[in-house]
Amino acid sequence: MRQEAKGTTRYAVVRALPIIMIAAATVTDTFTPGRERYDAFLYVVPGLAAVSWGVAATLVFGAAATLVILLLEAERGVAFMPGGLAVIVLMLVISAVAAWSSAVRLSRERELRHARQVADVVQRAVQHPLPERLGPLDLHLLYETPVAGAHMSGDFYKALKVPGAVRMMIGDVQGHGLGAVESATVLLGSFREYAYTEPDLPAIARRLETAMERHTARADVRDADRFATVLLAEIPLDRPVLRLLSCGHPPPVLQPRCGPAAPVAFRRVSLPVHLDLGMTDEYVVEEVPFGMGDRILMYTDGVSETRDAAGDFYPVADRLACWQDTPDRKVLPALAEDLRRYSGHGPDDDTAAVLAVRTSPPE
Repeated sequence: MRQEAKGTTRYAVVRALPIIMIAAATVTDTFTPGRERYDAFLYVVPGLAAVSWGVAATLVFGAAATLVILLLEAERGVAFMPGGLAVIVLMLVISAVAAWSSAVRLSRERELRHARQVADVVQRAVQHPLPERLGPLDLHLLYETPVAGAHMSGDFYKALKVPGAVRMMIGDVQGHGLGAVESATVLLGSFREYAYTEPDLPAIARRLETAMERHTARADVRDADRFATVLLAEIPLDRPVLRLLSCGHPPPVLQPRCGPAAPVAFRRVSLPVHLDLGMTDEYVVEEVPFGMGDRILMYTDGVSETRDAAGDFYPVADRLACWQDTPDRKVLPALAEDLRRYSGHGPDDDTAAVLAVRTSPPE
């Protein structure tokens, strides 16, 4: 929101530049000695208008600048012929070129706007927004990328209500760019398919591994050695527990309703998906209490690896503990603002965080 406000302010200033130039050149030329002339600055007005105004407005600004130059010339006693005629011809040429530049810019902007609309539809079709409520859970999402307008990156998330449980996934594909987005899409598709049919989290993890192997085996895939960290979660509808399986992913922070927030301690963290080191990986599931009012914060390394000026990592658990009494819907906006303050700037990396709150008792 802050970046959008800054962009709007800058755009308003750019649009005001032709008016500011006409006013400044007129006032300066009027109140300075006759031998010092500033009306030459008015010749740049059509060019300034072409940057942010349309064709018709650019021509209007060119005509206005021409009129002001002629009035200033008349005030100095310069005859219309031939000086005024030369001014008109020169400004007509400049205004015509500026209007053509404005038309080209508007055409490119329309093409870019159309491309962004298509990309927006595609990204939202692949990475659906989280529902606000799913089974016994209230869900809240923080998703930011350094690329303005992007709705999907190498960070991904998903939550599904399946028979007897809610299953969630959050992950981060190594690297950036379209290759990372493609790999994230493969993992999301695999999770959507097998979260409904597989009996437990280890079986889903194996399906994710298989999906990545098949994806990277294609001849047209770049960076076939790309891997992903993944955290899988399962909340049974009939028990006040939370099951977690980590494939090299940062540990989530559990915040009981009446207790301190702390990272979940895993007995064993499995290897990231598609990080084949010649080892046979056995998946270990952690089961922790998760009752009414309890929160779990799952996030990617865009949160945990944010650094301050001294190079210290962001203390996720400590910060969540400070928001014990903060309403659930305000926690992630507070986290986003706190990350900006901690780093001193906006996100350097893709950032995803999901806050899940159990608001219904076991069935």
